[in-house]
Amino acid sequence: MIIYNAEIYTMDDEGIIANGWIEVADGKISALGSGAPAAVSDGDIDAKGGLLLPGFIDAHTHLGIIEDGLDFEGDDCNESTDPFTPQMRAIDGINPFDRCFEEARMRGITAAASCPGSANACSGEICVIKTAGRRVDDMLVRNTGIKFALGENPKRVYNDKDDTPVTRMATAAIIREGLYKARRYAHDMDSYYSDNENYDPPEYDAKCEALLPLLDRKQKAFFHCHRADDICTAMRLAKEFSLDAVIIHGTEGYKIADIIAEEELPVICGPVICDRCKPEMRGLELKNAAVLAENNVKIAICTDHTVIPIQYLPLSAQAAVKGGLDRETALRALTTAPAEILGAEENIGSLAPEKDADIQLYKKGEDPLGLMSEPQLVMINGVIVRSEDTI
Repeated sequence: MIIYNAEIYTMDDEGIIANGWIEVADGKISALGSGAPAAVSDGDIDAKGGLLLPGFIDAHTHLGIIEDGLDFEGDDCNESTDPFTPQMRAIDGINPFDRCFEEARMRGITAAASCPGSANACSGEICVIKTAGRRVDDMLVRNTGIKFALGENPKRVYNDKDDTPVTRMATAAIIREGLYKARRYAHDMDSYYSDNENYDPPEYDAKCEALLPLLDRKQKAFFHCHRADDICTAMRLAKEFSLDAVIIHGTEGYKIADIIAEEELPVICGPVICDRCKPEMRGLELKNAAVLAENNVKIAICTDHTVIPIQYLPLSAQAAVKGGLDRETALRALTTAPAEILGAEENIGSLAPEKDADIQLYKKGEDPLGLMSEPQLVMINGVIVRSEDTI
C-alpha cells in the first residue's frame, strides 16, 4: 500500500517532506520519498495534502493492567504484599480487551509503556506494547526495564500496613539492598560458570534474576519520583549501581533542571493536566516540560493512564506547549523521544524504511495536538485500525 500526496513529518533526520509518499509492506515501512510515487493502484490512499506522522507513544501508563470501569477486580497494578517485587512482570497483568486500547487507537496512540504501579519500592518489569491485538505477547515491542518508586507512595501504602518502608530512608535502603544482593548473586553466578568444579551456583533467587539485565544495562531503571529531592535520590542510586536511569513524572524537575541535564537523565513528564492530588505534587507547574527542554533534558510526555485517560495524551502535549514548550519538541515528546527513552527506537517513533508501519494521518491544516482533532487514518504494523469513509 502507498499513501501519497501527504505532508510527512518523519520525526527523524529526513525532517518534513512537504509533498511525499510512503509505502507499507509486510507490516513495515518499505520506502518513502518526495513528489509523486512511480505508480498508484486502487488500494493506495490519496492523503489530499494531509499531515502524516508516526503514531503517538505514551511513555508511562497502566494501560490494561488497571482496567476501565472496574475496581479491585480489574486492578493488577500493585502487588502490595511485599515492598520489593522486581520479579513481577506487567505483561502478566494486562488485559488487551480493555476498551481503553481502542480509545488509544482512535486518537492515534499506537504504542504505550504499560507499567506496574508505585506502591512498592520496586514493583516489577515494564513492557512496551502496541495498542492493537488480542494477545499481549503478540503486541509486545520489548520488556524495557524495572520500575522503582521513591517518595510518598511506598510510605503511605506500607504505613497503612504498619510495615516497612514508612520513610524515604527505608525506601532507598530497600532498593539498595535488593540491588546489592543481585550484584552479589551475579558475582556468584560468574564464579560458578568460570569454575564449576570449585564453586557451586547460588540458590535460585527470582528477584535477583529479574535485576540482572538492569545491572548489565540491558534494561533501564525507571524511577517514579515527584519531588526534587527524590529525583536526586534516584540519581544517587543510579550512580551507585551504574544504572541506565529514567525519571518518571519529575514534577519538580524544573527546580533542578540543570542538575538533571548534567546527569544526562531523561524525564517522562506527566500527568500534565491534573490537580495537585497529593502533598508531593504541590510543586506541579505547567512550565515543567518547557524548563527541562530548555536545559537540554530529553523529555517525553505521558498521561499516567488511568490517572488521565490515554486519549488525552495529545492534549497533554498541547498543555505543555501552553506552558512554554516548543511545538516541535512537543511532537517529539510523543514520538521519537519516548521511543528512545523506552529503548524501542529501532521499531517505533519515526517514519523510516524498516521501521514498524505505525502511522496516523490528519486532514490538511488540522493540528494533531488539538482538542477537537482526530486522525482520519491510523495504522499499526501496517494494518488499518481506524479509517474515515472519506479517505
